Amino acid sequence: MNYSMQEVMQYVEEEDVKFIRLAFCDVFGRQKNISIMPRELPRAFEYGIAFDASSVAGFGDETRSDLLLRPEPETLMMLPWRPEHGKVVRMFSSVTYPDGSLFACDTRSLLKKAVQEAAQAGYEFFFGAEQEFYLFRLDEDGNPSHQPYDNAGYMDIAPEDRGENIRREICLTLEQMGIRPESSHHEEGPGQNEIDFRYSDAVTAADNAMTFRTVARTVAQRNGLAADFSAKPLARKPGNGFHINVSVKAADGSDQLLPMIAGILNKIGDITLFLNPTENSYQRFGSDRAPKYISWSRENRSQLVRVPAAQGEYRRAELRSPDPAANPYLGFALIIYAGLQGIVNGKLLPPAADINFYKATEAVCARYPQLPADLNAACRAALASSFVRVHVPEPILDLYCGSVKDSANF
Repeated sequence: MNYSMQEVMQYVEEEDVKFIRLAFCDVFGRQKNISIMPRELPRAFEYGIAFDASSVAGFGDETRSDLLLRPEPETLMMLPWRPEHGKVVRMFSSVTYPDGSLFACDTRSLLKKAVQEAAQAGYEFFFGAEQEFYLFRLDEDGNPSHQPYDNAGYMDIAPEDRGENIRREICLTLEQMGIRPESSHHEEGPGQNEIDFRYSDAVTAADNAMTFRTVARTVAQRNGLAADFSAKPLARKPGNGFHINVSVKAADGSDQLLPMIAGILNKIGDITLFLNPTENSYQRFGSDRAPKYISWSRENRSQLVRVPAAQGEYRRAELRSPDPAANPYLGFALIIYAGLQGIVNGKLLPPAADINFYKATEAVCARYPQLPADLNAACRAALASSFVRVHVPEPILDLYCGSVKDSANF
């Protein structure tokens, strides 16, 4: 439900809400929040709530540290795991300077800008997220271990699949928050799980991806476990993917899926840094259905981009390289810009790679360009990209690869 400011204040009063969390994230996609009391809500809506930005990655230093959170009433959600009496709600918030202008490194606002520019060009993008995570036991001190919760495999069932009830609780919690998971199952790795979401507009999909991670970690901890979303938690076991399903709707009704894919393939090397932002991310590439080569095909899960067997409103492209360490706001924004560039320029797709890269010979694989092999290579590709420099603010680029930038004299 999309609430207005007045409706939010009425809801808070009628539902005995005692704490309002104003949520945002740093440039790496780590969620942050400030909790305010109900009496502060009118001030939050009118003036914003100040916070020390110098303590948040990418938000500046002590010389200009005051930024404001301005809650967006349409994002109101109750947190069902908090007490029934004295409830807690959450709203996503935009980050602004004291004069009210948008903060340049607020990645949620960057995504909104990308959506607006696409709309002005006559296109609307939709996203559906598939995120994988491991469930690990806690050690004797209550800290996460690397001992998987079970030893089940792909789509196994109970009793081998011990994560069944955890996934069920996650899905039911999300439904209470107005988010509709589409499916869930055990993944290939021991203790590895996946929950998929129906497509929605870009900002809602990114908000839901952030919410899902919070809910999964919260439910896991309530059950004496840890949910791990890192790209490669266990050596020699499948990594965690963040498969991003993308579709586009043109105002004139034309089918723009293929030029959209062509645009993404054209810029994927430039933007891999932001879809795979950790050293750990690159240990995943090239094995266990994680792509290594820049290619596309239909249905083929060894490809970077595949077009699933679906028709009508479900026709889409699945980008398989990102992992859950990515900031979904920044990642979705760059995917929109890349896809839009492919559409506007009428970019043509190369021939489909109808091969299995995990079984193909070296000679066959050598015909295809590769994704960056490590974080250093991804940084260099981003720093050398005019596309990235147009769409990623300099302070964000500095944070993602400042040491590489300094050493290379970019």
